[in-house]
Amino acid sequence: MFVEKYGMHMPRAVYSGTDALENLKTVVKDAKKVAVFTDRGILSTGLLELPLAKLREAGKETVVISDLPPEPTYEQAQKLVDEFRASGADFIVAVGGGSAMDTAKLTSLLATEKYTIKDLLDNPGLGEKTVPTCLIPTTAGTGSEATQNAIVAVPERELKVGIVNSGMIPDYVILDAEMIRHLPRKIAAATGIDAMAHAIECFTGNKANPFSDLFALEAFDLIINNIEKACDDPDAMEAKNKMQIAAFYGGAAIACSGTTAVHALSYPLGGKYHIAHGVSNAMLLVPVMRFNEPAIRDRLAAAYDRVVHGEKTCTTQEEKSAWVVNRMGEIVRHLDIPTSLTEFNVSPSDLDSLVEAGMQVTRLLVNNMREVTPADARRIYQQIL
Repeated sequence: MFVEKYGMHMPRAVYSGTDALENLKTVVKDAKKVAVFTDRGILSTGLLELPLAKLREAGKETVVISDLPPEPTYEQAQKLVDEFRASGADFIVAVGGGSAMDTAKLTSLLATEKYTIKDLLDNPGLGEKTVPTCLIPTTAGTGSEATQNAIVAVPERELKVGIVNSGMIPDYVILDAEMIRHLPRKIAAATGIDAMAHAIECFTGNKANPFSDLFALEAFDLIINNIEKACDDPDAMEAKNKMQIAAFYGGAAIACSGTTAVHALSYPLGGKYHIAHGVSNAMLLVPVMRFNEPAIRDRLAAAYDRVVHGEKTCTTQEEKSAWVVNRMGEIVRHLDIPTSLTEFNVSPSDLDSLVEAGMQVTRLLVNNMREVTPADARRIYQQIL
């Protein structure tokens, strides 16, 4: 099952727990000017004030870079890179979800004018990190704070594309549950399911290895047993903190193995129809896992053994595997996440283009334990139409 060679890249330091944001003052102590990457949504909630207060206490000059839409194209992200270049900042702090953190990570490679994000789409290895980063997630989902990946939309291909460069591993990460205390349930649910997909995909992929298993299985355990409470109860701070840790662990698993067909087939849904990443993953999670089940039954059974802490009523691998897939479906339904593409004006006539785009994501499809043919992809998409 394990690949023969595997490696791991991790942030230099990760801070979590009560008042974790206090560590920001120490993190930026050598910076002259700090660029704070965020998005319009975070600005509108006033949430940015928490880290900005710490930066003021540290006596740091700051510039806020925030003109970032959800699910940005590479051209929209490039505008923020250009704004950073003009700012004179020498340290990057990202406060937000995956898009803000991914754009900040890309910027850390692009302080030079030698190349652009478009160049990195063609050759990710061009990028060399020159600016230190500290990532402060405001969702418990993407795991971007732990990965060397950045996702941007490529409109001409109607697809989201991942740029992978080890230089994008953040230098510092701060996981403070105060940053997700008031996260709307809808967003908490979608991003939380994204984290669950990271965990189970990494654990059941071709590139699974001892490093990724360590983080993926722990993440899956934390998510299965905390996501509903964390989303339903605004004051469930312990559950929210566990979800933050789980999302980070899911990102760490991605960093040393990778996701599979759930993410591969979800990219066209975001790229063409602008469906939120977590929502598209949630719709595809159970259909893909049911398709994969014959090839990953032993792994799903192992996941059952880990996440069920009370009486274990399932005894055979088949029963355990089925329980895990069904439980994920129960969670998606409990969290009221859309399960049909018809809500997003996707029709059966779009199937051909969806399949064609999904099959282009070979970087992830090759990691799927069961081969996905175009006919298989079509059948999976049909289940959510």
